[in-house]
Amino acid sequence: MNVVALEPHGFCAGVTHALRLALDALDERRDAESPLYCLHELVHNALVVSDLELRGMRFVNDLSEVPEESTVLFSAHGVSPTVRAEAEKRRLRVVDATCPVVARVHREARAFVAKGLPVVIVGNPAHAEAIGLAGEVPAPHFVGGEMPPKGARVGVVSQTTMNADDVAETVAKLKEDYAVETAAEVCHATKERQDAVKAFQGDAVLVLGSPNSSNTKRLAEIASARGLRAWRAGTLDDVKAIDFSGVGTLGVTSGASTPESFFRAVLDHLQTR
Repeated sequence: MNVVALEPHGFCAGVTHALRLALDALDERRDAESPLYCLHELVHNALVVSDLELRGMRFVNDLSEVPEESTVLFSAHGVSPTVRAEAEKRRLRVVDATCPVVARVHREARAFVAKGLPVVIVGNPAHAEAIGLAGEVPAPHFVGGEMPPKGARVGVVSQTTMNADDVAETVAKLKEDYAVETAAEVCHATKERQDAVKAFQGDAVLVLGSPNSSNTKRLAEIASARGLRAWRAGTLDDVKAIDFSGVGTLGVTSGASTPESFFRAVLDHLQTR
């Protein structure tokens, strides 16, 4: 079996940014009596989260789990203004690891609100990034849910880890019924990986990343839509359990929060099996 590493791979800039802040904060608090807390997973990758836990980080699902006056890290996915206000009320020291691209989308949403426009979000309402984004808007509308009256002028933003083609298609459809001002965008790193899968000439694609990673899921969906066999794997054991029988050329890609060390370990395994 011929194994092809699809470019790019490794951490995107937003994940690198978040991890640098996390590791710096852990180092600063090495001798502190209270631990460093992180609201939700810093990034959606179990290997990264496990490593941070071993270093002493505690992950929580609600700020109520963080003792007052402690230090809390906001994940790369961003948070709502309500969460920021609650952190201030509890006198928490905040380390904000929000991805700069996500932060820009938040600013665009606030700009639409300031102009008095209903805001339409292209994304998964249950995803951490979309939840934080929706919190910027008094009455957010998610595509697929309750929408503004047809003919209205609307502002459109999107979760940054969606399928870029799907986002473009959705915005085009919205323009049939609304006067659209759009700031919908998929982050560059996500789109580059998607484009690599679309351009790949082979039989199958292996996508490395955790099950709850949105951009990883999109990569597998794109491969399947092209008629390729597609698998997702979060650990080396997951990879070893896959039956690659009949695959002549396998493309290997990874989500934007998948460690390069894991990517290389998988390539080594596949190339020596």
